[in-house]
Amino acid sequence: MKLWTCVLLLCAAAVSVTCEQPLSDEDWLELDTPQGPVRGRKDPKTDLYVFYNIPYATAPVKENKFKAPLPAPVWTKPFDAINKHVICPQVTIPIVLLPDNLVTQENCLIANVYVPDTRKKNLTVIVYVHGGAYVMGYGELMKLSNLINSRKDIILVTFNYRLGIHGFLCLGTEDAPGNAGMKDQVALLRWVRDNIASYGGNPNDVALVGASAGSSSVDLLMLSKSAQGLFHRVVPESGGNLAAFSIQRDPVKVAKSHAQKLNFTNVDDIYALEDFYKTASWELLTSDSFFDRLDSTFVFSPCLERETGEEAFLTESPLSILQKGSYKKLPVLYGFAQMEGLLRVHVDYEDWKHKMNKKFSDFLPADLTFKSEEEREEVAEKIKKFFFGSKPVGDDNILSYVDYFSDIIFAYPMLWAVKLHVEAGNNEIYLYEYSFVDENTPLIPHTNIRGADHCAQSMAIMDGVNITHVDENLATPEYRSMKKTMRQIWYNFIKTGKPVPEGSSLPAWPAAGADRAPYMSLGQKVELRNEPLLETRTRFWEDIYQKYHLEPIHPPAPEPRKHQEL
Repeated sequence: MKLWTCVLLLCAAAVSVTCEQPLSDEDWLELDTPQGPVRGRKDPKTDLYVFYNIPYATAPVKENKFKAPLPAPVWTKPFDAINKHVICPQVTIPIVLLPDNLVTQENCLIANVYVPDTRKKNLTVIVYVHGGAYVMGYGELMKLSNLINSRKDIILVTFNYRLGIHGFLCLGTEDAPGNAGMKDQVALLRWVRDNIASYGGNPNDVALVGASAGSSSVDLLMLSKSAQGLFHRVVPESGGNLAAFSIQRDPVKVAKSHAQKLNFTNVDDIYALEDFYKTASWELLTSDSFFDRLDSTFVFSPCLERETGEEAFLTESPLSILQKGSYKKLPVLYGFAQMEGLLRVHVDYEDWKHKMNKKFSDFLPADLTFKSEEEREEVAEKIKKFFFGSKPVGDDNILSYVDYFSDIIFAYPMLWAVKLHVEAGNNEIYLYEYSFVDENTPLIPHTNIRGADHCAQSMAIMDGVNITHVDENLATPEYRSMKKTMRQIWYNFIKTGKPVPEGSSLPAWPAAGADRAPYMSLGQKVELRNEPLLETRTRFWEDIYQKYHLEPIHPPAPEPRKHQEL
């Protein structure tokens, strides 16, 4: 499998391997915080003070590793907040270009705070949630220095959270209730509320931003009562809370199936299953990247928890919450790239195009369900005909392949949510589609067309040109101009909740209605379009999902654990 595309899922286009300069006594900034005194150092490249490796919570370890995070430590002596390159346990993919100095450890819940060199206080705060399909990534994966350094009035917080099985095993038991990784994210937001003023930030002016799985995360955080009031504007980039990969449909079934794959057989005893995962090695728990799944999931992701009396992250489905409108309405900058499905061209296209012709139904998303195998095959044929007509899936219609995976993983779940948000009374949903390409954008295989890939809009905001070039002077003049425009739009929204303020040279940008219009086209030109975004495809999927949508379920209440007599 061509796994370099994992970098796209991570939206890791800004990753670079650099040599750190030795620490000196110059350019340190010491702050008094509720945790204790903290010393950060000025980054000579960005003129920002950076406080790395600050523990925002404590990850439980060993047999407790699937539980909610514990309180953060405190100290009395100055804490030197230098980068120790800590990441959480995760799958290792040799072909993905990542620094070779990363340190994996279970107690990995650290934050990094970027503070501009200014005497101003009460600065706007960006909390950035990294992507990685819920199975990989870390806080320092992406760089936003150029966005926050231009005005010196924004503080940035990045952080790690538990991933894969460590973060998202969901058995409904006391020791593995589920959503450890999402509870880490809530703990980080509470840390920001309680600590960010010490760094010059305003805890009542927080924008939550994320890309890919990070986008899915911030979209879910918007619905969680445990995170309510901890942020005030939301920017989900290419990933929605209604996506099949965002919520496990049946988390106990998922856990059983994966354990069997790892040669554990006693899966019907929930406590034996729990003990298997609790005692398994890191290497075993991170041995599968889950990128080869045909059903548009990455297996271990957030789940619905049982009501147990302990604080849960989510006990009701996102669809139900959106339909009821039982969540706090916030301004949302919401959208995706035009050809998100290129993700699945880079990964296994040569194999998948043949498999799709043999049994297209294997590639239906996990959030569809059918009364019978016959019905499943009938609907699969209907979907295949809509996208590919009477022709087989192949090189001649690779753009239809791109559209199919764009829709089922990213575009339709987000467009469905737009409708529900507006119907629930949120009149501050600003919708866009990013389609900008230039001469450096690769041609789509078997075509002479270039396309905006998964998280292309995120890369336009981030530092650098692409994964291998961090010097933006190497970008084309057109792309440099686009990055400037995108950063201005994101800055406007992060500061004010509106992407285009009055008096701007950019086109006026009204909020979207329930019909997904208007929306801003962010392409070679930036222009407002009044027709519904992807209208024909969206109507097709609406018909499918109204009939066949599968809601997620929470784990059943386990039987009391039997105590063996000595």
